[in-house]
Amino acid sequence: MRVVVALGGNALLRRGQELNAENQRDNIRRAAVHLAAVHDNHELVIAHGNGPQVGLLALMDAAYNAVDPYPLDVLGAETVGMIGYMIEQELGNIIPFDDHIVTVVTQIVVDPEDPAFKHPTKPVGPVYRQAEAGRLQREKGWAMAPDGKHFRRVVPSPLPQRIIEIEVIRMLVESGVVVICAGGGGIPVAYDENNKLFGVEAVIDKDLASGLLARDLGAEMFVMLTDVPCVYRDFGTERQKAIRAAHPDALEKMDFAAGSMGPKVSGACRFVRETGHTSSIGQLSDLAHIMRGEAGTLISNDVDGIEYAKQEEN
Repeated sequence: MRVVVALGGNALLRRGQELNAENQRDNIRRAAVHLAAVHDNHELVIAHGNGPQVGLLALMDAAYNAVDPYPLDVLGAETVGMIGYMIEQELGNIIPFDDHIVTVVTQIVVDPEDPAFKHPTKPVGPVYRQAEAGRLQREKGWAMAPDGKHFRRVVPSPLPQRIIEIEVIRMLVESGVVVICAGGGGIPVAYDENNKLFGVEAVIDKDLASGLLARDLGAEMFVMLTDVPCVYRDFGTERQKAIRAAHPDALEKMDFAAGSMGPKVSGACRFVRETGHTSSIGQLSDLAHIMRGEAGTLISNDVDGIEYAKQEEN
């Protein structure tokens, strides 16, 4: 079975964890164990987020005043190389020596007129307390938005339209290579009036990009991994309910946060509708159980409405 697994940025650097190379390496080493188990029995394609990482690079970049800050598309490409390298190495230390792994720096076309450029929603970088978030907003002109009890910088997140390197990725997967691609949602690019590509100052949502990847590759399962065990109704409130399984029509009628669970739900539902296959959302440590349908939230056309965990009822 061909499986696309999308690792959330917070699965690689846990929420609130210090953004250093050692922590990231440790988290990727743990992730590699779960990914290797999928590789044992399936064709594995890995996508990943980069929100914490690209935000950190933006902070480092802003600290050097001798030149203008590097644009987000370039910083995104840097994180793709960094994260891909670590995944290649840690996964390669587990799977058989003759099994090949490669990272493809993936360009994804967006529309420069996408309304997202007027309404930034995609969180990047570390979390801040309210006072620090206010200072950064005043000094740097950043858009800030709540993230739980804290705040994070938010940037435009246009919809992904087309993967430039999709044919190369397909050839690699069909040759038995584990491919790491569409990292950070891919590098956002667009065409100018001369039909030449240029980078765009934005961050494509990783879940929407990896959903496009899964559909284009003909994947039979699309798994999105994050730092919560499943999708919740009324998340973070006293009315919170864990959703065990859902039909895409029923799930999309519910409200989810635009910068976090919302794109996951949208990506999963579109994949299920367009392919007829299943998608799941859950946490990294449950990946083996998610593959067997024993954990996470399963999205499928075969589900009637919404099924809550522990026999909870709508």
